[in-house]
Amino acid sequence: MVRKLFFILIGIFLCFSIVSCGIAKKGITKAERNEALQKPLEKPKEKVSNTVNKTVYTNTENLDNTLYGWGVRVLPNHQTPEITPKAMELIKKYDAIFVGDTTKKVVYLTFDEGYEAGYTPKILDILKENNVKAAFFVTGPYVKEHADLVERMVEEGHIVGNHTVNHPSLPTLSDEKVKEEITKLGDMFKELTGKKMKYFRPPKGEYSERTLYLTKSLGYRTVFWSLAMADWQPLPGGPEESYNTVIKRLHPGAVILLHAVSKDNVIALDRIIKSVKAEGYEFKTLDDIPSKM
Repeated sequence: MVRKLFFILIGIFLCFSIVSCGIAKKGITKAERNEALQKPLEKPKEKVSNTVNKTVYTNTENLDNTLYGWGVRVLPNHQTPEITPKAMELIKKYDAIFVGDTTKKVVYLTFDEGYEAGYTPKILDILKENNVKAAFFVTGPYVKEHADLVERMVEEGHIVGNHTVNHPSLPTLSDEKVKEEITKLGDMFKELTGKKMKYFRPPKGEYSERTLYLTKSLGYRTVFWSLAMADWQPLPGGPEESYNTVIKRLHPGAVILLHAVSKDNVIALDRIIKSVKAEGYEFKTLDDIPSKM
């Protein structure tokens, strides 16, 4: 009887040890807890359904859908901003962009066009006067309501990128919905201009590994940024703040994000471009950033 009890106790001890080890392997390290640069904003509580045609992309159920908000750590003395190791891993894995050639004094100017506030014609005028080509990331309503401006962007040699139809947070959508948001806008643009979109910027800067995979599988290259500010709303310092922020944070290979709805940006834009050139920088386009795949 004693021998039997001994073996029972040994068995209970072994089971407890196995369960404890399994839990420990899933623990979060102190370094991970302290990683504040780009921590997940949200992890969907329910599994996102995958009903899309498997001939387009497969195995998305095995991809992490943790929602991240894009962000960089600004460094002094015109150094390349830092991103987290996880963000860098995903950038490389899915051939996304957040900087260009950091070995040369080149910059890439991009604008987000969620809606039209009346400033884009002036932006296009300034770009033309300074012989600068940029990229404009547009939404569905923008293409529908401002087709003339989209056509002008194309005619004047600018890149028009995909910012989805409705500007949703993609990690919260199913595969089918992600595909719909991206392909419908691409179709609208092609019907209007006869051209195909190549670049994609995630709405709100929110993404996951799953959405990066889906975007790439649809033929797009995801474009983040290395220099930006909270310019979708009036800046406390007005146009001077817009100008000073860009010049202070300027660095080789910078992908600059400006929101076209900002009056402050429009007022500062000509001065920004001239000062960037005076610093010895050359404006390039996203097409000049080679794919590493």
